[in-house]
Amino acid sequence: MHEDDQCLQHSRSFFSNTACEHFPCHEGVAAGRFNCLFCYCPLYALGDKCGGNFTYNSKGIKSCVNCSLPHDGERGCALVQEKWPMIGTMACRKPEGEGE
Repeated sequence: MHEDDQCLQHSRSFFSNTACEHFPCHEGVAAGRFNCLFCYCPLYALGDKCGGNFTYNSKGIKSCVNCSLPHDGERGCALVQEKWPMIGTMACRKPEGEGE
């Protein structure tokens, strides 16, 4: 097995919900590698720092319709792990007086 497919062996980090009415929700990833773990992308809040193939629509809303990166087996898992500290920082409580 290729080392990039390690994620595919562990049910806690990979599952494919082929019964979902939207499966596959993105093009470009083979059905056997399509990871539904990140059905709602945890990288969305990172805006232009997410690392995916996104666009902004005319209203300035981020669209991930062309991004399959988080769903691409181990590659997607690795990207989320890499970006997780940034997500954690965003979720931390700010000291009083900051960010108001």
